[in-house]
Amino acid sequence: MNICVVGQGYVGLPISIYAARAGYTVYGYDTDKDKITELRKGNIFSPEVNSEEFLELLSNKKINLISELKSNMSISIFIIAVPTPLNEIHEPDISMLKKACKSIAQVITPNSLVINESTSFIGTLRGFIKPLIDKESKVIGLKYAVAPERIDPGNKTWTVSSTPRIISGLSTDAINEAVHFYKSFCSIVRVVAQPEIAEAAKLIENTFRQVNIALVNELSEVAGKYSFSLHDAINAAATKPFGFMPFYPSVGVGGHCIPVDPSYLVYSANKVGIKTQLINLANSINLNMPESIVTRIETYMGSKLSGKTIQIVGISYKVDVADTRESPAIQLINILRSKGAIVTWCDPIVENFNEEKSSLLTPNIDLGLIITPHASIDLSVWKEASTKVLDLSTNSTNYGWDKFL
Repeated sequence: MNICVVGQGYVGLPISIYAARAGYTVYGYDTDKDKITELRKGNIFSPEVNSEEFLELLSNKKINLISELKSNMSISIFIIAVPTPLNEIHEPDISMLKKACKSIAQVITPNSLVINESTSFIGTLRGFIKPLIDKESKVIGLKYAVAPERIDPGNKTWTVSSTPRIISGLSTDAINEAVHFYKSFCSIVRVVAQPEIAEAAKLIENTFRQVNIALVNELSEVAGKYSFSLHDAINAAATKPFGFMPFYPSVGVGGHCIPVDPSYLVYSANKVGIKTQLINLANSINLNMPESIVTRIETYMGSKLSGKTIQIVGISYKVDVADTRESPAIQLINILRSKGAIVTWCDPIVENFNEEKSSLLTPNIDLGLIITPHASIDLSVWKEASTKVLDLSTNSTNYGWDKFL
């Protein structure tokens, strides 16, 4: 059976791999021709994908990378896995989802199944994807399902296959076909009663995290006024064997889920006249964390930051992952520079960003800031030189300095 995964990013590329392993012939479609060219060379950006295995699947034609869809491909299942980011005013941007639907509509044939993995607002499958593809294609008898992605880049325990998959659809046939497809490479598949439940579940998962991160971020300022790190208080609270789940303060939230999904839930609520005051507040607290932390750094330094040399460790949003989407470290750098600080950054995983290059860790600075401490970064350079360092990392690991937050 031929399937097409629309979008070859952090979600689509791993799905292409798992589907090909399961025996499907996969068309990996992406409109970014440069990305397709690099992938064909085996230049993989996703930590979920093994380069050698990927090249073997390409060689055996189990995966076919394309930048154009054609009607003669005999595709039975289309999986939509395109980005659904926020626009400049933090509202849903579904332009890529719309483009994906229109591309599918040009080549889809009767009885084909469309599965949406892209995160979006509640009602997307029923109220947006189906009407758009039906209208553009004029094909009767299409089937529609939803299976929200749950990929955690770099997680070796919870992978595409081991993470439970939630599925629903607009017909029994759509649900059954989607279940059959995902059971070929997912160990746990759970069907829910309607697509809106599956869509809401995805948004709730990450809104839960956003709200709890906002709570500890706010409390970290309280702890700072009392001259202790909130990390220590959280670790103490976590000794309770029930009724508590530890979250740790941070410079902010980054990546493709936590900074984005809550705003899609807010949008969904607003559509039906509900104001989500708690989510709005959590979004605001986390978005303002870089600005708040710079103010705290100024207090710590006892002076303005103009002319101060500062080096950042890690600009991606997550340890040992090269993804810089919504990374609060980038915001922090911009704010520090607006204060007149001379900022460099060390991130051997990202290497290049915004026409800048990663620099080697140096002790010849006024201040070092640990944001995303990748395993490949040797912090002993700072330790041995007694460099002034603030650890702003979000985990509980001790890197040789007390947590600042």
